[in-house]
Amino acid sequence: MIEPCIEIRDLCFAYPDGREAVCDIDLRVDCGEKVALVGPNGAGKSTLMLLLTGLLNGKGSVRLFGEELAADNLGRMRARMGLVFQNPDDQLFSPTVFDDVAFGPLYAGMPEEEVRGRVIWALEQVGLEGYEGRLSHHLSLGEKKRASIATVLSMQPELLVLDEPTAGLDPRARRRLIELLTELEQTMLVATHDMRLVEELLPRTVIMNQGRVSADGQTTAVLADSDLLQACGLF
Repeated sequence: MIEPCIEIRDLCFAYPDGREAVCDIDLRVDCGEKVALVGPNGAGKSTLMLLLTGLLNGKGSVRLFGEELAADNLGRMRARMGLVFQNPDDQLFSPTVFDDVAFGPLYAGMPEEEVRGRVIWALEQVGLEGYEGRLSHHLSLGEKKRASIATVLSMQPELLVLDEPTAGLDPRARRRLIELLTELEQTMLVATHDMRLVEELLPRTVIMNQGRVSADGQTTAVLADSDLLQACGLF
């Protein structure tokens, strides 16, 4: 039996101004699945991702790898997942690419030799071999996106949570990023407006609208339902 990587039950969250961002979310993602999370702006996708990673706290149940997400296991759960932000400048803050990719393993207390090995391995995975000494803020947007993914791959996570990974990329950089994500074996939850990315990479699609799950099914079936896509502001 396939084990669930993510189990969410009756999850709700409202911001301090009273705006309800997500409401009554039920979602299960099994280990090894690659799932798209789509919906119009303001649908609650980014909020849901922040709730999954413990950066926000809502009402309801969030279970990761079979454990309820809680304050006493938050560090351990975060070590098993990697969140890649939409804007790579939110993730790349060190002087060099090496320093950025090494940050997680160093913070986890790994020995220097292992840290160096993980950095080299992670950069190889994203096609940035030899970039260790490059200045992060001098990279192209596509290179920054791949470097951001390397920063989480260096921790060898089981789950990748990506927010708009192809946003702002030119066609060549976008194609290279999709090829990279196709090759990675991790469970993925990908929030995106890029419906071609959904069709090419993600076999299952969850639609959010006004903070709720409006549809959840095979991508081919969901994308074929023009009435549903139009109702949810995706058509």
